[in-house]
Amino acid sequence: MLTKVYNMSGEQVGEIELSEAVFGITPNESVVHDVVKNHLANKRQGTQSALTRAEVSGGGRKPWRQKGTGRARQGSTRAPQWTHGGIVFAPKPRDYSYTLNKKVRRLALKSALSDKAAQQNIVVIDAIQVDAPKTREFAAFLKAVNVTGKALVVTAEADTNVVKSGRNIPGCQVTFANLINVYDIVNAKQLVLDKAALAKIEEVFA
Repeated sequence: MLTKVYNMSGEQVGEIELSEAVFGITPNESVVHDVVKNHLANKRQGTQSALTRAEVSGGGRKPWRQKGTGRARQGSTRAPQWTHGGIVFAPKPRDYSYTLNKKVRRLALKSALSDKAAQQNIVVIDAIQVDAPKTREFAAFLKAVNVTGKALVVTAEADTNVVKSGRNIPGCQVTFANLINVYDIVNAKQLVLDKAALAKIEEVFA
């Protein structure tokens, strides 16, 4: 599977062969769904909290006597059916995170990458480098390589200038080869890789 290699000016400087083991498998949608669901669950803070009838202040006295008033019997003004009463089965802080097998996560990542490759939504750049944080220059680079809409830009190593240049562009996210994940790939319309990042991904997942 050959794909074109561009420089940051949008000029083609060569071709590169993508690994069939990483970019050429048949995508497994079920596994991708499981991993995305796991990713979103692990991101949840789980800090929601509400008070049960045992925790709401007040309500110590019985509102009226049990019999003879013609009204329904009530034991507390803090029961759930009362205004200012407690919440039935109130949500409490909890941990939503869970783990998936390593093989499942690897298969999902390969499936996401293969789907992007099949749709020709992978753009390979010779080298992504900027001398200083310049959003305008980075936006011009993306336009030169025909990247529009949501884009995931992947570099081999952490580059502060690249991160700062891309973070103010709507829909653009910059990450690194060792931090790439299924959710970010699926969420992006196009995947922009520099050659070093591509080599690192193929080395780890091939």
